[in-house]
Amino acid sequence: MGIRQFEQNPFQQCISFHVLLDHLEKIAREETGYAAERAQALLNEAVAYPKLRDGMSEGWEIDEHMPVIKHLVADLFPAALTQNEIKAVTIPFQNILFNRTERLKKILHAAGNSFDMTIRNFDDHQFYVMSCCLILNEFYQTQLDFGKPMFYDIPTAEGVIKHYRIIYNADFLDIIPTNKARKLTPEDITRLVNSYDDLALWMEMFPPGSYILKGFALITLFDVTVENAVSVLKGTLLTNLSEVDVEQDFESIFRSIYRIPDLHVGFTAFDADENKFSSITNIRKIKSYILNDSMEAVCTDILGPKSFAAIMGKSDFFAVSDTKQFFLEHPESELAHQFLKQNIHSFILAPVVKDGVTLGILELTSPRPHELNSVNAHKLDTVMPFLVNTIDRQISFMQNRIQAVIQNEYTTLHPSVQWKFRKEAQKYIERQEHHLEYNLREVVFDEVYPLYGQIDIKGSSNTRNLSIQKDLHNQLAALMLIVEMMDEMPEQAAYMEKLQEFETLTHNFLTLVRTDTEQYIQYFIESKIHPLLYSLQSSPIYSKAIANYFKQLDKTNGSFYTYRRKYHTTVSITNQKLASLLDARQTEAQQMFPHYYERFKTDGVEHNLYIGSAISPKYAFAKRHLHNLRLWQLQTLCEMEQAHHQLKSTLPYLLEVTTLILAFSSSLSIRFRMDEKRFDVDGTYNARFEIVKKRIDKAYIKDTSERICEPGKITIVYASPNEETEYRGYIKTMQDRRLLGNKIEVLEVEDLQSVSGLKALRINILHE
Repeated sequence: MGIRQFEQNPFQQCISFHVLLDHLEKIAREETGYAAERAQALLNEAVAYPKLRDGMSEGWEIDEHMPVIKHLVADLFPAALTQNEIKAVTIPFQNILFNRTERLKKILHAAGNSFDMTIRNFDDHQFYVMSCCLILNEFYQTQLDFGKPMFYDIPTAEGVIKHYRIIYNADFLDIIPTNKARKLTPEDITRLVNSYDDLALWMEMFPPGSYILKGFALITLFDVTVENAVSVLKGTLLTNLSEVDVEQDFESIFRSIYRIPDLHVGFTAFDADENKFSSITNIRKIKSYILNDSMEAVCTDILGPKSFAAIMGKSDFFAVSDTKQFFLEHPESELAHQFLKQNIHSFILAPVVKDGVTLGILELTSPRPHELNSVNAHKLDTVMPFLVNTIDRQISFMQNRIQAVIQNEYTTLHPSVQWKFRKEAQKYIERQEHHLEYNLREVVFDEVYPLYGQIDIKGSSNTRNLSIQKDLHNQLAALMLIVEMMDEMPEQAAYMEKLQEFETLTHNFLTLVRTDTEQYIQYFIESKIHPLLYSLQSSPIYSKAIANYFKQLDKTNGSFYTYRRKYHTTVSITNQKLASLLDARQTEAQQMFPHYYERFKTDGVEHNLYIGSAISPKYAFAKRHLHNLRLWQLQTLCEMEQAHHQLKSTLPYLLEVTTLILAFSSSLSIRFRMDEKRFDVDGTYNARFEIVKKRIDKAYIKDTSERICEPGKITIVYASPNEETEYRGYIKTMQDRRLLGNKIEVLEVEDLQSVSGLKALRINILHE
């Protein structure tokens, strides 16, 4: 037995019982009766062993004196407590332990002969400085608080690491200076206090062996395995779990808590959008025992009705102490079947729930029955809050990464379809982390029903062109004034020629065939006319008129944009009013059945809706949901037209709107086009729907020059008698609600490209 663990030591260590012997002498001298007699007997026994008082520095000396030492310290080690207390005689911070209690002997025996009895995270530097602090407090009246929790990590015979906190009692120790001890000044002490890391300075001020530490200390250990494991777990959970060594950093913690050497920890993520379990998380090193080798599975298929009701949406633990017995009682249980395949004979499933939302399932598994059960499941009460916050943080981190992929590779998406894009983005991220090549796929939704509607501002293009023409006439008039001021100047003829060309362009603006006419006229002004004005700016005759001209070019306030501003204001306010009303009604419509929604502002507002189980798989879709949405669409468009009717008289231009619905009863597929960053119908047959959408609002009644859409009325285009019957039912409901009038027109629509045989119902919208 050695008594020196650290080579460098400011102390000469000397095991002595002089303080205890002095105490016994006092009892024998001052007391009477049994206490005095027993104290005297111990003193008589010890008198033959002078080293008990003088001190021992070698392990073999302690061994020789152990019988009498046991007698001397018997009062400090009550026999009745030896099976419970974890206690021994020691020297602080050293690995020497003797006169151990029976419980300590059993703990060290189970740890094995190869166990290294060292304090956790305690090195030579710490030992030396802490020893010096003892001296400073003893001789220089400092009050250095150098204490910190100290632990032994001791394995059981099964290999489970248990943690024990160390408590020292130093009442039986004396510190004695030698001739090597230096006398310290206040300045020296200040330097030391400010120089913890400078070991050389500490060794200079307290040379090795400059003091004698004489006596003994008592060490008591307390089993703090659970508390320590929780503390370590907190630290582990603050890291990125994707970088954690699961077995060393994670499972070892739970093995300490449960004292099961081969306990395993798993985690399965839960996707509420699809009601599925998934093994794709940012905690990718942690295995999913529920899924085993699968990537995902429907929640109810795996758990079964009983387990599903007991686990999902709750915060209670689900514990099975005997998997085989559970399987016999529930032979349909896929969960029990999967666990038995993995040699799991008892398990605990702990739902990870944050703000009422299930994030996933924490799994604890054991290969033996009864080791995990409903009683010890509640050991998780201490750690679950930290786990919940960490997993929530990790999932949020993953969701942020997924959203970044979606924004970069797809586009801003309606919430109803984001789940499928998240799933694809998850695969992309998972493959990246495993350094595997993966190309994002186009997302497809099959068997969905489309609804299309629009409110179009009638005559908006003509109104816009007329506004441009009026503004250009104003601009031409201002330029003519400047030219007239030239009055027979040589340059006047050249300027007049340019203005006449400008006037011709302006007068012909509405009939010019070129699609970029406005841009061409603007280019003509800037390249042919403005350079002439710039050349005259320095002249005092023209400078004021030219400055006034350029002032009128301001798009915000200048008079050359008066009519265009009126037009844009009219269209902008109209679109904003219609779009905001549609968006508000859409929020209500999502409550009927979640569906995809997109709208566009052009010269008016149009929208696409797609509904079906493919978009919202966790809900049971039925045709009634489609019918409810069609009725909602009809009512909403009527309300939008009514809102415009009340608004139009307050706008700069009095523009009318036309309202249209396209009925389409067949289901189709929509595909997200990666190149265009939008959804489009998929397949040749389904393209018929898109063709009709693009052309129908400008279509005419067959064999007439009258448009099918007319202000103040709603037009419903359809192809089959069944659609007509269905929409007549919706119209009747709207008539009862005083939104539509009584007169229904039945129209035949002119043949469109590759599409013929369309019909339409047209009904007036009531504005009272």
